[in-house]
Amino acid sequence: MRARGPQAEPRPQPGKVATRWRAGVANVVLNRPGVANRLSASMGRALMEAAERFEDDDTLAVMTISGAGGCFCAGFDEDVDPGVVESVAALSKPTVAVLGGDVFDEGLELALACDLRLAAPGIRLALGNARRATMPRFGATQRLARLVGIGWALRMLLASETLDARSALRIGLITYLAASRRALGPDTVRMANRLKAHGPLALRLAKEAVLAGYDMTLAQGIRLEEDLYALLQTTRDRAEGVRAFLEKRKPLFKGN
Repeated sequence: MRARGPQAEPRPQPGKVATRWRAGVANVVLNRPGVANRLSASMGRALMEAAERFEDDDTLAVMTISGAGGCFCAGFDEDVDPGVVESVAALSKPTVAVLGGDVFDEGLELALACDLRLAAPGIRLALGNARRATMPRFGATQRLARLVGIGWALRMLLASETLDARSALRIGLITYLAASRRALGPDTVRMANRLKAHGPLALRLAKEAVLAGYDMTLAQGIRLEEDLYALLQTTRDRAEGVRAFLEKRKPLFKGN
C-alpha cells in the first residue's frame, strides 16, 4: 500500500471533478453546474481515479462527494463508464455523499453507493427513468430496495415519485439532515472528523460485515461478524484502543 502526503490541488474548473486531499479526508466535488452537475465521460473517469487513489492511500480515511452550485447531480451522460458507481460502492473505507442540492436519476444512484448521505433541507430526490421509458442501470433497483424497503423503492421507480429531504430522512434514504443549507458544510466536517477518529480497521470490517450480510442468512451473517471480530482482536489498533481507554487518552490508530 502506498501513502501520499497532502498536495496542493489545482483550482476547480467547470466540467471537471475537483479533488482535495487534506487531513485524512478526500473531498471530491462534481463541478459542472451549468448542467446541474451531470457527469460526463471524462468526469466519470476522474471520479474512478479518485476512488482508486483514496482506496490505495493509507493517509486517507474518509471520502466525501458533493456537487458544485445548487445541485448534487442530475444524472449521467450516455457515454459514462458503467463501472463508475461501482468503483465508489466497492471502496472498503467510509464514504459520505454531501447532498447540498437536488439529486436526480444517476446522481441518486451515485449517492446510494455511498455509506452515509448528509443533506441540506429543501433538496429533492427522484428517479425519473420511467418517464423516459428506461430504467436505472447503476444499481438503484437493488440498493434502493435494500435501503428503504420494496414499497418505497417501487413508488420511486414506477411512479417516479419525488421526495423532499424530510421525507427521505424519514424512510432512511438520507442519513442526516442539516438544520440549514449553511450548516451542511460544518456538519460534513464534523462527520468526517468523527469517522477518521475511529479505528480504520474497525470501520472497514464493520462495513464489510453489513454489506456482505445482504446476501447471507442471519446465521451466516452472524458467523461472518464473529470471524471479523476475532480478526480485529489480533490487530495493533485494537490493542491501542484498549490502552488508550485505560490511560484515558485519545487513541492513535495506525490502521494495522
